[in-house]
Amino acid sequence: MTAAAGSATVDTVTVRSEAQGTHVGAGSAAPGRRITRDARNHPAGGHALLSSLMGGPPRTESVAPAWPAPTAGGPVRATVSVPGSKSLTNRYLVLAALAEEPSRLRAPLHSRDTGLMAGAVAALGARVEEVPGAGAFGPDWLVTPGPLRGPAEVACGLAGTVMRFVPPVAALARGPVRFDGDPAARRRPMATALGALRALGVEVSEAGEPGLLPFTVEGTGRVRGGTLRIDASASSQFVSGLLLAAARFDEGLVVEHVGAPIPSAPHVVMTVEALRDVGVVVDDADPSVWRVDPGPVGALDVQVEPDLSNAAPFAAAAVVTGGRVHLPGWPQYTTQAGDLLRDLLDQMGADVTLDRDGLTVEGSGDLYGIDADLSDAGELAPTVAALAALADSPSQLRGIAHIRGHETDRLAALATEINGLGGDVTETPDGLVVRPRPLHGGLFRTYGDHRLATAGALIGLRVADVLVEDVETTAKTLPGFTGLWTAMLSEAPS
Repeated sequence: MTAAAGSATVDTVTVRSEAQGTHVGAGSAAPGRRITRDARNHPAGGHALLSSLMGGPPRTESVAPAWPAPTAGGPVRATVSVPGSKSLTNRYLVLAALAEEPSRLRAPLHSRDTGLMAGAVAALGARVEEVPGAGAFGPDWLVTPGPLRGPAEVACGLAGTVMRFVPPVAALARGPVRFDGDPAARRRPMATALGALRALGVEVSEAGEPGLLPFTVEGTGRVRGGTLRIDASASSQFVSGLLLAAARFDEGLVVEHVGAPIPSAPHVVMTVEALRDVGVVVDDADPSVWRVDPGPVGALDVQVEPDLSNAAPFAAAAVVTGGRVHLPGWPQYTTQAGDLLRDLLDQMGADVTLDRDGLTVEGSGDLYGIDADLSDAGELAPTVAALAALADSPSQLRGIAHIRGHETDRLAALATEINGLGGDVTETPDGLVVRPRPLHGGLFRTYGDHRLATAGALIGLRVADVLVEDVETTAKTLPGFTGLWTAMLSEAPS
């Protein structure tokens, strides 16, 4: 259906149906491979030529054999480097597409989700090129902004950042921009984002169920801006998506959150800091109100931090095996919610040290249960739940009702799969109660969710014969996961 919008300065959207790098000096950028405007998105990711990274059908359930999760023969002792942050890479790609000059992303994440975002901004008129860089996991990206225009198609895959960050950018384009994604993406809530655009005067038409993919944004080349009141209690991405494009609105934007506390609030802080890095003026003195002034978006030359949430299962491996894992490059200061892992592992019995060389986690041989509010870092819940299933006392994980709307219903999936291995996990309205029981091998289904796959691998370190279904779903944010995992286990003790 198509709905006309009212005045953005007075309308209220309260839909209840329902993620920092360090700047470095600029370097030369030789011409490289590029993503073209008519690109499509590939389910794999990795370091392949970007034109091949974009292409292929939406991700479907894997028919590959289940992966036998390796069991640790003793304490793990390893140094593990992980690729760049997905949350930061995708924010930087959006800002680079809106900037006035070219930007360079150094050591970005090359994965399915970031490939989808690169394809999205390319479809709207930016030029994204691979250029040689010093990162260990692939080339840098040079992003040259261009006039935003449709008609265009944006393939969202299963990436919440794409389906929620790009529609406000599409509203600034001239012409229709159609959004669709994987079958599972059509269940992820979008009503808040679409209602907010309509309140700003943007025409949005839905081709399926109201408030869900697929939909089309009818861009006119400008958005007036003004003031919005929204309920973002289902996802912080609704706030971040509006803020990222707000400086390009005629009047800027004021976003006021009304409703239950926003989950994953550090991701909004990340967005605000990324905006300030490119010269955008943001007032967030009130924790529920964000004011973005209209104005130019500056160019980026930024080193992308390692992805701390993707590092979580590797750090947790030290706790499970009573070993030692060192993660170089862990930032001293960061807006990544994954940094909360340090305190969680400490509470569960690990010795955790952060210094200028990175993060070191040493298992003590003990693994304690925990009572933890994970509302700020729901993406850590699968790792913490896996640890809790192996602990020596019960755990309660709270504040994560919102992860029912992630790639899958993560609460139901974690309970079902851990219980399927002999565990005792009960869902609560906003989390899980985990009572440790002796576990046995079996199939650990992942439901197309990358964090379910890594949780299964973590349990497999201690429990023999765990078979992880569709482990390649980890390519969503961490291509090559199984190689990194087995290398960690095979590294000679130091």
